[in-house]
Amino acid sequence: MTLKELEVFLSLSETQNVLKTSKKLSVTQSAVSQTLKSLENKLGEKLFDRVGKKLVLNERGRKFKKMTAEPFNNLMSAKYNFLKDKVSGILNIQASKTIGTYVLPNIIFDYLCDYPNVKIKKEVVNSATIINNIKKGETDIGFIETECKDPDIIKEKIKEDELIVVSKTPYPEVYIDELKNKKWILREEGSGTRDVFFEHIKDIADIDVFMEFNEFEEVKAILMHYSDTITCVSKEAVRNEIETKKLHHIKIKNIDFKRNFYLIYNKNKIKTELFNNFIEYVLEKISYKKVHIHR
Repeated sequence: MTLKELEVFLSLSETQNVLKTSKKLSVTQSAVSQTLKSLENKLGEKLFDRVGKKLVLNERGRKFKKMTAEPFNNLMSAKYNFLKDKVSGILNIQASKTIGTYVLPNIIFDYLCDYPNVKIKKEVVNSATIINNIKKGETDIGFIETECKDPDIIKEKIKEDELIVVSKTPYPEVYIDELKNKKWILREEGSGTRDVFFEHIKDIADIDVFMEFNEFEEVKAILMHYSDTITCVSKEAVRNEIETKKLHHIKIKNIDFKRNFYLIYNKNKIKTELFNNFIEYVLEKISYKKVHIHR
């Protein structure tokens, strides 16, 4: 049975008249009669007795009304509230490590405070995984730290980031190949940080990765314990350690490790009010120039 059939049935049970119900629901009398007939055919029995010009619920009709009135009203209430509040729902987002750990948390917290009817499921994974999931339609919005040229994905620049080379041991400004024999600890393959680092040094130095890491706290603990270890990470990830001189920024001659943070989504994604509202909120909080959202 359909909501329309239940709506006609419940209305008829109150008005007891096809004409009154047709006016109430803004449909023709013929539509009311056909809808009732369809419902009774599906149930296999009549729900009304005809008493003069009135349609009066019979014993089975009264039972059916008792069983359906409350669920129908609940469904209609849900439909009304759903349509009334467009900025509500569940948003699935994925963010790469730096953005997900140091940029988005406070923004998401503020957004949920401002829009209590929204739920956000956030997962932190590497950029390659995010791009793949966006392409497959498994994630609504992605935040990545690497380039993406897939024709099925819309990419918007949201922020500029600086990568820095870091160690416990302070160094004067050096060329990158002077550090090639150090124990380099870098992010896992597929991460935006690693991709950007190797893209910048590919024609300059051949560096072996001594160890890979996934969590920033892990690599910071190793760096502060072993003086011959070195890494390249976002400045955002080690800002406190640099300020307190627990770690030191090693300036590299002739290389500027700049990169962009991007927001991505599938080109076929339906832009709901929630989708657009969240993107605009993030852009405002990051204070980057407003970008055009493909609607």
